[in-house]
Amino acid sequence: MLSNTCKYGIRAVVYVAMNVNGDEKIGIKQIANELNIPTPFLGKILQQLAKTKILSSTKGPHGGFGLAKKPENISLMDIVEIIDGLEVFDLCLMGLKICNESHDMKQFCPLHKKSDSIRTELTKLFKNQSIGDLAFDINKVNKKLNLHLIS
Repeated sequence: MLSNTCKYGIRAVVYVAMNVNGDEKIGIKQIANELNIPTPFLGKILQQLAKTKILSSTKGPHGGFGLAKKPENISLMDIVEIIDGLEVFDLCLMGLKICNESHDMKQFCPLHKKSDSIRTELTKLFKNQSIGDLAFDINKVNKKLNLHLIS
């Protein structure tokens, strides 16, 4: 449902939340190495998140990325909206044109109709799940977080 770019963005913001205090910054190479994400690709994602005030960035030898807001004030939906857009919660799971163009539930495909309540719950989850809560819950379970993607 979410693009890999969005998943990388979420993982990177959680990583920063777990590893940076206050105005500290963490270098892109460290984030990329820890999360096993190609540095140039991660750089584009992090710049996009900095441009939209989720992250803060500083250039130079002691530069890097930090959070621009308190982690409890950043929702998963904030990141998804910036990277993938909100359409991801409305698009047809089968990719049918009729579902994506119509605003009349009667014209949607059967799968779209059946998944509507799941979409609503997922939207609520993403709006209510903060990066701060997620980082806290992960730390509670496992001090050393492995944020690598499952292959």
